[in-house]
Amino acid sequence: MGLPECQKGIRRAAWVGAVALLLLIQPARAEEQAFIAFSAGAFDVGKDETAAEGRLEYRSGTRIWVFKPFAGVMGTSDGGAYGYAGVLLDLFYSRRIVATLSFAPGVYTEGDGKDLGHGLEFRSQLEIAYRFDDRARLGLSISHMSNASIGDKNPGSESLMLTYALPIRSFFGD
Repeated sequence: MGLPECQKGIRRAAWVGAVALLLLIQPARAEEQAFIAFSAGAFDVGKDETAAEGRLEYRSGTRIWVFKPFAGVMGTSDGGAYGYAGVLLDLFYSRRIVATLSFAPGVYTEGDGKDLGHGLEFRSQLEIAYRFDDRARLGLSISHMSNASIGDKNPGSESLMLTYALPIRSFFGD
């Protein structure tokens, strides 16, 4: 199987998995609030230009239909940076397990790292997290960043991240 056929198979499997996950969703037991999320992991994981990555995000508690706005900044050990804002969707599978799907366009600069082909990049992400009693979350995420072929080249990049999200109220007391 060549690379394009393999990619099609992976995409089909991802869609089937996403639909299966959506069928298992349970409604939220309590309204979530805003979070500050700290993430660390690997940028361009599994490729030649893998670098360390760190992120800081604000995740709003305000719903716009089923989505919540969020914004963040990302930096890599190669001097790459990405500022972004978009929407996320929390899917609760139990009181403790939360899947968060997100999408965000943003501005990327490569620094001494990977050239993604354009300054405008789009990031999509799936995060699976454990929710503690205080509503803080510890999760693992996989994301894909791409310019959607608006640039001359579009190599894309995947990131694997560990995230700790704290409710903003925890910074100021209850």
